[in-house]
Amino acid sequence: MTPHTHAATGTATGTATGTATRTATGTAAWTERTVVRDGVRLSCRDWGGPGPSVVLLHGLAGHAGEWDTPARALSDRYRVVALDQRGHGASDRTPEDLSRAAHVADVLAVLEQLDLGPVVLAGQSLGGHTAMLTAAAHPEHVRALALVEAGPGGPNPTIAAEAGRWLDSWPLPFPSREAAVEFLGGGRVGEGWAAGLEERDAQWWPRFDREVMVASLAENARRSFWQEWEQVACPTLLVLGQSSFIPAREVDELLARRPGTLAASVPGTGHDVHLEQPEVLHRLLSEFLDGVDPAAESAPAFAAAARAAG
Repeated sequence: MTPHTHAATGTATGTATGTATRTATGTAAWTERTVVRDGVRLSCRDWGGPGPSVVLLHGLAGHAGEWDTPARALSDRYRVVALDQRGHGASDRTPEDLSRAAHVADVLAVLEQLDLGPVVLAGQSLGGHTAMLTAAAHPEHVRALALVEAGPGGPNPTIAAEAGRWLDSWPLPFPSREAAVEFLGGGRVGEGWAAGLEERDAQWWPRFDREVMVASLAENARRSFWQEWEQVACPTLLVLGQSSFIPAREVDELLARRPGTLAASVPGTGHDVHLEQPEVLHRLLSEFLDGVDPAAESAPAFAAAARAAG
């Protein structure tokens, strides 16, 4: 079937358009929607769905497709949208503004232009950080928050240099997709990362610029965001890998400052929980979302899901 294009809700500061993307069987999997804010083009995967809205944010050097497995499952009950954040994936590659505030404003533009209303924000790593800042500054737009391997952290003066060294270690270009999968971790993790690459002249390249990635961490290097964490007022879920990148002392402080936060650790996983165990993450998110309804008791339902995850 030929992909079709249609207009979504727009604002004075931007427009949104969409093109259907289909599976090999011809079934619509998700619709690519483009949101424009202050001249920066942002690409979204809109999975549709019948219920309240869930917006998914990937981490540094990632892409919206990392969320495909949980997004597809959640779309049975929720309107699910995954965003390629500025500088990543199909979004504009070299935006001038890489501030944390710009990332938050992008999320708000997606909510407004796609008419999503109050949403559940879920983010992994730096995407979780963006989700947290959005929930803190704009509580009227966020009904619940899920952080996957993310927290307020900082200041971390070495984080940008560490990210730069990691990106410099990539043997670019990859000669094949299979070589990229192997280098990027193999298995589901490697497949997830490799899905964010693009093929040019029979070689495989990232869909981001190294300098943009490093510059995106500038504020995290200079300061912490504990004040913003304490400002979050909505129900919150924290999902960690068993071998988490988040230091144990930071997790303790997270929970001490907001003791109502629900938390779970997924056995056998590291930083890429959403790629390593997407089905477990979907189960945890589903149980958490069941409890977001003010009429529901979230803790008992989530406790059962957390036991199942173990």
